Amino acid sequence: MTEGALRNGRAGIDAASLAVGFSTALRRAGLPGSPDRAAWLAQALRIVPPTDRDALYWTCRVVLVSSREQLPVFDAVFSAAFDGTSDPADSRGEAISPAAIGSEERTLPAVADQRPADQRPATPAGQERELRAPAASAADGSPDQPPEPGRDAILAMASAEEHLHGKSFAELTPDESAHIRQLVRRIVLSTPERRSRRTRRWAHGGATLDIRGTIRASRRTGADAACLVYARRRPHPRRLVFLCDVSGSMEPYTQVFLSLLQGAVAGARAEAFVFSTRLTRLTRQLSNRNPDHALALGAAAAPDWAGGTRLAESLRHFIDGHGRRGLARGAVIVVLSDGWATDEPEKVDAQMARLRRLAYRIVWVNPRKAGVDYRPLVGGMAAALPYCDAFISGHSYAALTEAAAAIRGDRAPADRAQAARTQSAGKQGTQ
Repeated sequence: MTEGALRNGRAGIDAASLAVGFSTALRRAGLPGSPDRAAWLAQALRIVPPTDRDALYWTCRVVLVSSREQLPVFDAVFSAAFDGTSDPADSRGEAISPAAIGSEERTLPAVADQRPADQRPATPAGQERELRAPAASAADGSPDQPPEPGRDAILAMASAEEHLHGKSFAELTPDESAHIRQLVRRIVLSTPERRSRRTRRWAHGGATLDIRGTIRASRRTGADAACLVYARRRPHPRRLVFLCDVSGSMEPYTQVFLSLLQGAVAGARAEAFVFSTRLTRLTRQLSNRNPDHALALGAAAAPDWAGGTRLAESLRHFIDGHGRRGLARGAVIVVLSDGWATDEPEKVDAQMARLRRLAYRIVWVNPRKAGVDYRPLVGGMAAALPYCDAFISGHSYAALTEAAAAIRGDRAPADRAQAARTQSAGKQGTQ
C-alpha cells in the first residue's frame, strides 16, 4: 500500500484484506497472536479509517501488539508490508531500531523468529519468500525473475468458513448449505433479563427489607430481630418467540432459518412458529436432537409449506391463540419474513399494533433488505416497520449474528419516528 492510497481514506483501503494479510505476515514472522485479532483490526479500520501512515501504524499496533518485546518484529514487518523506507520506530524517538525490511531483493533475513530454538517449527526451503511474493514478469512469464520495485504484494487468503460467512443463503451450494446450517445451529441466542416476582436474599446494595424473612429469622432469638434480612427480585431471561415465514418467496432461506429455530429451541428454550397461509407451532417438532429428523417433522406438520403468505391472518392467530395467553407478554418476538403478503397493509398494521402492545421487543429479519435497491415503502413490510425495534437483513451468517445482537439488546432500538416517516414517504410515492 502506498502513501497515496492511505490519503484516499475509505476508497483506498480494503479493511478485511489488509487485516488478514498483515496478521498472517506477523504470524509467519514469529509474532504470537490469535486469528480473532485480524477481525478486530478489520473492525477498527472500518471505524477509524487511517488517513496516513502513522494512523495506520498506531491502529495496527494497538490491536496486534500485546507486549513491548514484540515491537521489533512488528515494526520490521510493518515497514516491509507497506513499502516504507524507514522503520516506523524512528517516529517514536528510539535510537535502537531494527533495519527496515524490503530493501533486499528477494528474502526477509532481518525478520527473526523470537521463539526459542526448540519451539520453532521446521521451515521448508523457500518458506522465507512466502511473506512477500514477487509478481511474475508479464514479458516472459518466468516466476524466477527478480522482483521489480513496487511489484511486491502480501499473500493472504480467507478460509472457506470465513468466505461462507458473508455469502447469501440463496447462493449456497448443497454442501455449503449443510455446513452453514451446522454453524447457524451453534449461534448463541439470549434475551434481556426481567425481574420476576420471586425474591431471594441479597446482602449487597439495591435490595429492600424482607419483612417476612426478618420475622422468620427472629424466631431463633426469641422474637428479637437480631439482624435484618434483605432481598431483591430475581432476574429471569425474557421469553424468545420466533415467527418464521415458510412461503414460496422465502424458500431459498427457509432451511437455514429453521436450523436457527432448532438451535434456539434447544439452547434458549424458545418458542417456534411457522406460517404461510396458516400458523403452525413447531416447538415440539424442532426440539428433536436429530437435525434432519427435526426438519422433516416440521415440514410434515406444516401442510401449507411453500404456499402464499397471509401475514396479517397469521399474526392474528398467534395473538389470539398464544400471545394474549401469556406467550408474547414481555417477550422478544423475532419475525423472519420478506413482508410480501396477500393481506391488505391496513390489516397488517392493525395486527402489528396489537403485537407491539404485548411484546417487549420486536426484531424483524428480512433477507430482501440486503438488496442494493430495496426500499420498504409499500405493502406489508412498510406497514409493519414502524412497530419494529430492529430491522436486520439476515441473508447471510454474518447478518444472522447481527440479529442475535439485536435480540440481546446490544444494538439501540430503531428510531420509530424515522420508520414512520419512511412509511409516510412510501404512501406519498404511491399516490
